[in-house]
Amino acid sequence: MSSAAPRVTDQDHSGPDHLWSVDEHLEDILATVRPLEPIELHLLDAQGCVLVDDITVPVSLPPFDNSSMDGYAVRVADVAGASEEFPAALEVVGDVAAGQAEPLHVGPGQAARIMTGAPLPPGAEAVVPVEWTDGGLGEGPVRGMRARSLGPEGATGHVQVYRPAEARAHVRAKGSDVKAGDRALEAGTVLGPPQIALLAAIGRGTVRVRPRPRVVVLSTGSELVQPDTELRTGQIYDSNSFALTAAARDAGAIAYRVGAVADDAETLRSTIEDQLVRADLMVTTGGVSVGAYDVVKEALSHVGDEDEPGSGIEFRKLAMQPGKPQGFGSIGPDHTPLLALPGNPVSSYVSFELFVRPAIRTLMGLDDVHRPTTRATLAADKALTSPKGRRQFLRGTYADGRVTPVGGAGSHLVAALAHADALIVVPEDTESVEPGSEVEVVLLGR
Repeated sequence: MSSAAPRVTDQDHSGPDHLWSVDEHLEDILATVRPLEPIELHLLDAQGCVLVDDITVPVSLPPFDNSSMDGYAVRVADVAGASEEFPAALEVVGDVAAGQAEPLHVGPGQAARIMTGAPLPPGAEAVVPVEWTDGGLGEGPVRGMRARSLGPEGATGHVQVYRPAEARAHVRAKGSDVKAGDRALEAGTVLGPPQIALLAAIGRGTVRVRPRPRVVVLSTGSELVQPDTELRTGQIYDSNSFALTAAARDAGAIAYRVGAVADDAETLRSTIEDQLVRADLMVTTGGVSVGAYDVVKEALSHVGDEDEPGSGIEFRKLAMQPGKPQGFGSIGPDHTPLLALPGNPVSSYVSFELFVRPAIRTLMGLDDVHRPTTRATLAADKALTSPKGRRQFLRGTYADGRVTPVGGAGSHLVAALAHADALIVVPEDTESVEPGSEVEVVLLGR
């Protein structure tokens, strides 16, 4: 099943010299990528997925009145006025344990020893904690019950109660959590541990969701080597594939990292074809600019299906910094969406946040696919400058309504990413932002 709709090329944007805006490029991506088809999954397999339908509660929670304490189920009148000086002495008629099918009946002057979660027996109106009693030992207040296997006599005999109890004290009422017919979860909810717990509690073993999208991340460059190997002259460690795979997982995807591919167009095409079988979305990094060794552009510029309108990968220049060179389109027999990002680590990560993350969230079927934004006061030593006509994205730290740039304006500073939790947005019509000015901030990790 394709995760991309047919694309219609806008003739106004088709020229090689057209400078796309950030919004135009994102709009094209979100108009093409479509949510994955719903499937029925077992609860634990559905974790992290997006719920397709509203879920209605079939049975109230709790399904019966039950005790919230270990203690004794009593009638209110029998313990009225009870104190340590004048305790209420009650006959213990037996135990009521959680899961017990046939509860006892509590009559006047009687009590039933009851465990947390056990149904309130007929006739009882409240529960007194065991700490308010002598536990049937006749030796003053106790701190707990003896295990039934060690003291079976505790289920019979008499108990002294040292405090009164109001009606319904320490009783969880039937339906006090949710009532039958209530809406438990809304369509569009991302299923985390609390939601999985609620589904299980109301008896749902499976649920219809949109599956987590499978994202394949592939970096390119003959200079790239894997961590934990020795660097030779001219080599650097591949960080992009690790960063983007982690970012895709953080966005909600099942992400697969492919080792760096050398600068050879045929090898790259073959690798991509091999990976399509497990991809709902492909992401490449590197090789999209105008150099003689920009292998992604070389390998994918002419892979479109002539029988499928809008297929193929289009390479563009965007009015943004960092991240000017970008590629987007669909590839393979299922027209799998592919986003080609720049190779500079900061350009690559910023591009992921702006374009890939919203695409992943769209595949998941979420309505709100964007990071939260806010306005903040710029805390800086000097003005931020930006090339006119380009939207600039600078790393920063955000706290208490103030944002501070991290790592300067250079787009090559990888270490700055590790300390940033925000992107500072400088609009394309702004050449300079003075300290103390208000700026737009994209909040990362939220």
